Amino acid sequence: MAIPQIGQVVLWMIGTLLSFSVMAVSIRELSAKLGIMEILVVRAATGLLIVGALAALRQQLRRTVNAKRVGLHIWRNAIHFGAQYLWATSLLLLPLATVFALEFTMPAWTMLLAALVLGESMTRSRVGAVVLGLCGVLVILRPGIETFHPAALLVLAAALGYSAQNIATKQLTTTETTFAIVLWMNVIQLPLALAGADLSFPAKLGVHELPALLGLGIAGVSAHYCLSNAFRVGDASLVVPLDFLRIPLIAVVGWWLYAEPLDLYVFAGAALIILGLVWNLRSEAHKAATLALEETGFP
Repeated sequence: MAIPQIGQVVLWMIGTLLSFSVMAVSIRELSAKLGIMEILVVRAATGLLIVGALAALRQQLRRTVNAKRVGLHIWRNAIHFGAQYLWATSLLLLPLATVFALEFTMPAWTMLLAALVLGESMTRSRVGAVVLGLCGVLVILRPGIETFHPAALLVLAAALGYSAQNIATKQLTTTETTFAIVLWMNVIQLPLALAGADLSFPAKLGVHELPALLGLGIAGVSAHYCLSNAFRVGDASLVVPLDFLRIPLIAVVGWWLYAEPLDLYVFAGAALIILGLVWNLRSEAHKAATLALEETGFP
């Protein structure tokens, strides 16, 4: 990877972090009127409208969509849909920061799957970023029997599903455009959501739900657009640890909007997470610079 590519990964992941935070808040707001399946219908339908409009306006986007790897698209989105259902359910049962923190057992699975399936290298800094990130998660959660909530198991199962779909996304980016990946996501997941939804749910919605509806639909598309582009320009083992920054971000959002407790443990855990990220990014940048010098013939 060249140094500019590392910068691109960081920018795409910033878009991903903001999008997932908006999605979490939108789901919380809509849950007062809708069930989880109805919320997933809104997300997929709005996303399909957005990408459909883009396809109608730009012929070159339509040309990038094909069914050559439809089997992998179906596999990716079936897993992602199940993980998404578990994640959305947990948002209604646990504090936002707890959900996002538990979700970050995912990088450990992704690191292992990336090495086994994609053949990516396991550098010391990448492993260190994940280890420090997981230590940060433990500091935030301070796990113990007296604080254990059964809903935490939903997040852990969702994290495993997300790691599997991350690997599938990385595989798809070798031949598929980002637009095609996002389009197939909504095409496949909409009927899955409709199958379990109460189709009369639009009658429950009013003008007050419009911001949350728009936030859910737009963030649902932008999150995966940004994430797919991050995977396109960077290894999965580099992209995923950056996602740790979601924890301190959503902790502040939960404190601000829902008066969820915000204590020093959250910031201490976030400090460990950021330490690992900085270490990994500096190592990746140094490696890229060294390779660039070698390619120009300098010792």
